[in-house]
Amino acid sequence: MKDLSVEEARARMLAEAPPVQVETVSLDAARGRTLAEPVRAMRDQPPFDASAMDGWAVPAEGQELAIVGESAAGKGYGQPLSPGQAVRIFTGAPVPLGADRVVIQEEAARDGDRVRVPAGKGAQHYIRPRGGDFRSEQVLLHTGERVDAWRLGLIAASGRAEVSVARRPRVVILSTGEELAAAGSAAGPEQIFDSGSPAIGALIEAWGGAATRLASTGDDIDVIAQAVEQAGGDLIVTIGGASVGDHDLVKPAMARLGLALKVETVRVRPGKPTWFGRLADGRLVLGLPGNPASALVCAELFLRPLLLAMQGADPAMTLSTAFVTQPLPANGPREHWMRARLSIEQGRWIAQPMSDQDSSLISVFASASGLIRRAVGAPAAEAGDLVDTLPLDRL
Repeated sequence: MKDLSVEEARARMLAEAPPVQVETVSLDAARGRTLAEPVRAMRDQPPFDASAMDGWAVPAEGQELAIVGESAAGKGYGQPLSPGQAVRIFTGAPVPLGADRVVIQEEAARDGDRVRVPAGKGAQHYIRPRGGDFRSEQVLLHTGERVDAWRLGLIAASGRAEVSVARRPRVVILSTGEELAAAGSAAGPEQIFDSGSPAIGALIEAWGGAATRLASTGDDIDVIAQAVEQAGGDLIVTIGGASVGDHDLVKPAMARLGLALKVETVRVRPGKPTWFGRLADGRLVLGLPGNPASALVCAELFLRPLLLAMQGADPAMTLSTAFVTQPLPANGPREHWMRARLSIEQGRWIAQPMSDQDSSLISVFASASGLIRRAVGAPAAEAGDLVDTLPLDRL
């Protein structure tokens, strides 16, 4: 369980992910949720042949036609056309039976109750065919896909008012340490404001979870154990107290609750003290380091895929490549994730490492837009070399 690789640690965590819990929600509540079953169309879209332009619905043959009515969006003409007839039609309106094409209004000349149109340009001209977007019972979205604004529009177009989604994992966040004071409180002269739990809570919400932040417990093993025992939730995320010092009391407190460790330490920089296990009552516990950069890097590497797996989504991490702007030294025995600015210059992705990678610097992470991955034992890189990167979602 000690000094596991990032991949080994992540695999052990994902193996403990519980079965997906399912609930049905309205479309108004579906954004950001993960689908628990496929979404099928309830009917064809469009449900009729529809005009793609304002103009005239006319038969394939005939150039001077009698105007017999109008077809508007939501109120079609409702009768079939006979040879020699035309209907004024508007974008999105049903094309009447007997009409083979739509002539745009700029190409037609109206004279009273008659209209002259150019010679035929082929059947279905400017007509959107029934089912051209999708057909009834067609699978539009699959299990595990996350509902964003565009997919929400597709679900609505399918005719559905509700969808089956994964229940949000309930995540309880606990920061420990006598040095922490809540933002807005009267911090003592030897305290710092707690930045870890607000940041981790925001990430949990962005990744589909429902976060609850507990008040800081300080360095009291009894208070820590009692807070976690009463907290509920599916997953406990602790911040700080994860190392081996005299004041690192989180794991001993969890041991009182029947902690079975699955991951004790990880060969990663920053974030070696990251740990993971399961309590006797079945709840999972992810222990993140106290330094803000370490906590946020390890949240990206471990918490995000774990939350995705708990929702039935693909937990795989997708890396990109970019050209590094400056030399990087050879890497040592721990996988190194460096904060960086990612940008596009002259059509190429560029990665500029932040000048100071100290894991306590919150301002550095706030300015970063990605992480550079340096594999274990990676050789030195020159400016202009390609490196693996993980873009950060900075919404």
